[in-house]
Amino acid sequence: YIDPDLLARAHMLSPEEVLSACHVDPLEGLSAAQVTALRAEYGPNVLPTKPRVPLWKLFLQQFDDKMVKILLAAAVISAIFAATESGGEEHPFVEPAVIVAILLLNAAMGVWQESSAEAAIEALSQFNPDQAKVVRGGRTTPIDARELVPGDVVEVAVGDRIPADMRVTEVFSTTLKTEQAALTGEAAAVSKSAKYVSEHSDAELSTKEGMLFSATDVVYGKARGVVIRTGAMTEIGKIAKALTETEDSASPLKEKLDKFGDLLTRVISAICVACWAVNAPRFCRTGLLLAGDAAAAAGAGS
Repeated sequence: YIDPDLLARAHMLSPEEVLSACHVDPLEGLSAAQVTALRAEYGPNVLPTKPRVPLWKLFLQQFDDKMVKILLAAAVISAIFAATESGGEEHPFVEPAVIVAILLLNAAMGVWQESSAEAAIEALSQFNPDQAKVVRGGRTTPIDARELVPGDVVEVAVGDRIPADMRVTEVFSTTLKTEQAALTGEAAAVSKSAKYVSEHSDAELSTKEGMLFSATDVVYGKARGVVIRTGAMTEIGKIAKALTETEDSASPLKEKLDKFGDLLTRVISAICVACWAVNAPRFCRTGLLLAGDAAAAAGAGS
C-alpha cells in the first residue's frame, strides 16, 4: 500500500522518505508479490486514449446541427420546386446545389478539425518509451514500460526517455539534466538532483528539480529514481486524460447560432401555419370546384 498523499508531496520529501513510503529497498526493488498487488491497484503504465471514430461517423455528426438541418430542408424544398416548375428559370437547380455544396464543405472542415484533435491524442502516446530498466529482486533488467508500477526503482541514463514520473533517489554522474520541453515548454535542459527538496506543495513543474517526468528525455548523466505516478496519473497523462474526457462544449458563437436556429424554426413554423390558415378557404373552394368539374365530366360522359 502506498499513501495517496505521497503522489502530491513526493517533491517535498527526501529520497529516503519516499523510498520508505513506497516500502521499497533501492538495491532490491519490489518483490513479485508487491508488483502484482500494485498493478492490480494502479493498472498498466499507459496513457489514456480515446476510441477512434470512423470518418463516416464524423461526417454524419457534422449534420447534427439545427442550422444545418434548416439549410438541408431549404435545399430539399428548393429542389422540389425546381423539379415541379415548368418553363421557369434556365438553371433551376443552382440554388439547392449551392446550399448542398456549402454544407458538404462545412462537414469536410469539421471532419478535418476533429481528426486533427484525435491525431494530437495519438501523438501523446508516442512519447512513452517501450522499455525501462527496473530493479527487481536485486537485479536490473529491462522490462516493458507498460509493466511499471508505483514503487518501482528505475535506472535512466543519457538518451533514455523517462517511462513514468519519478523521484530522483541517486545520481551516478556529476550532473543530471533532462529536456522537458514537451511538458513545460522550456527550451534549455533542466538540472536534476536527488538532494533537492521543494518547499511548496503547488510548486511549478519547472522548479521540481528532484523529480523526473514521464515523456521527458535524459540529455546528460545517469541516475536512479523511484516511480511515483504511472499512466494517467503522470503529468503527461493528465494532459492526455483532459483531451480524451473533455466534453464538446459549445462555443458562445455556437450557442448563439443554436438559439437563432430555434427562433428561425419557430418563425418558419408560424409562417407556414399562418399561410395555411389564410389560404384554407381558397383551398376548400378550389377543392369543391375541382370536385364539381369532375362530377360534371363524369355525368357528361355517361
